[in-house]
Amino acid sequence: MATTTDPIDKLTYIANEAAPLSSKTSQDAESGTPLDIDSEFERKLLRKIDFWLVGFYSLVYVFRVIDSANYSNAAIINLENGTGIKKQLGFTPSQWAWSLSIFSYSYLLFEPTNTILLKLFKPSRWMFILIMAWGVSACCSAAAMNFKGMMCVRFAIGMAEAGFFPSVLYHYAFWYKPIEMPQRIAFFYSVGQVSSALSGLLAYAISHMDQIGGLSGWRWLFLLEGLPAILLSFVALWLPDYPATSKILTEDEREFLSKRLASSAPKGTKHWDWQSLRVMMKDPTLYTFSLYWICHGIGGFGVGFALPTVIYQLGFTTTAKSQLMNMPPYISAFLLLNTLGFMLQRKWIRPWITAVGIESTTIVCYIILLTVSNPVVRYLALVVAVACAGCAYPVIWPERIRALEGTVASGIGIGLTNACAQFSGIVGPHVFSIVFGPRYRTSYAINLSILCGSICSILTSWFLTARKDRRRAALQK
Repeated sequence: MATTTDPIDKLTYIANEAAPLSSKTSQDAESGTPLDIDSEFERKLLRKIDFWLVGFYSLVYVFRVIDSANYSNAAIINLENGTGIKKQLGFTPSQWAWSLSIFSYSYLLFEPTNTILLKLFKPSRWMFILIMAWGVSACCSAAAMNFKGMMCVRFAIGMAEAGFFPSVLYHYAFWYKPIEMPQRIAFFYSVGQVSSALSGLLAYAISHMDQIGGLSGWRWLFLLEGLPAILLSFVALWLPDYPATSKILTEDEREFLSKRLASSAPKGTKHWDWQSLRVMMKDPTLYTFSLYWICHGIGGFGVGFALPTVIYQLGFTTTAKSQLMNMPPYISAFLLLNTLGFMLQRKWIRPWITAVGIESTTIVCYIILLTVSNPVVRYLALVVAVACAGCAYPVIWPERIRALEGTVASGIGIGLTNACAQFSGIVGPHVFSIVFGPRYRTSYAINLSILCGSICSILTSWFLTARKDRRRAALQK
């Protein structure tokens, strides 16, 4: 195995390494001398890394998703009191849809290249910038006085949040073997589903603060949910950057990790690899995976941008209690995703088949929503559809990363792929505009047809990735 000199080459390792090191022995990259691995020492070391990386990033992700989801919750907060956001800012249905989707436009513009900024900044410094920026921008939403002001603030939030998720995946790749990634990615992603549920609970509680201090409930919502990000941004300054330079590790631990990840240990050299970019652009999997991310983003996640309103229009209860009914779909997503992550880690199920199963189940749910009138059945179908939507990307992310080749291209590939999911925020609010309510038959029919394209794209990606694996195996013989 060749020794790399660039931190981003960690992703190249993920793409090309055929198998992880043995759980009992590893090979010293320089001397070739076998090194006995103390499994207990390794377990404790990984636990320490998990605490700092998986633990901290999961906590931050809770508030990142809350900052994103609370805008949908704000749509119905204190609606009966006449102090709702749409009335106070004079939004038309079209303006509300645009204020939702502008967030995703900034994501789409800035996410593909955001990860590469980690070549200029250390992960800890870059995360401080990102988290502080979206925390401040989220708080500024509370001061918006009209449509133009809200559009500017929402664009700024999306621009700041755009780099977070792909940068986390990128940072994980510096520390973990490929085989150790799936369950950690699944847990990190699933926490975001819980935070969407928590967002509804917070919106319910904050709705009772309406007119305290002269502020409407929706203004309190934006203000209080942005402050934690500002505080957590300072904690990010203590994050461990790379195994070879981390101050949270002892000398023995740094040496152990360097040998454990010898073929891809980050060295911090900065260069721009144009060749890998050309390879990426010629790779058909770039386009098939991107199409899958787009189709699932619209067809799977689109309803999430209007879920509080869709549930409220089922006619069960008041807007405040409808916020609580937003929780079961996301809690179900958390439980399902961690179950699938556990099963994938142990290779009980295959990621490709799982992804197709998720899309198929969501299609069945949309058929039920199209044809059944009973509000209880429709609510249960929404619960299952949202839970499945939250699981599709994480189960296939390891395969997406593995299909990438090159140095700079690997970092851009992660950002570009994740950016394609932002079409959900661009199209979703318009597909689920209130003009299609309260049944949203047109919306469900659109999503159903798009999910058929999602299945076709994931099957094509599966075929192309398997063909690439066969070619790599043939070259290694």
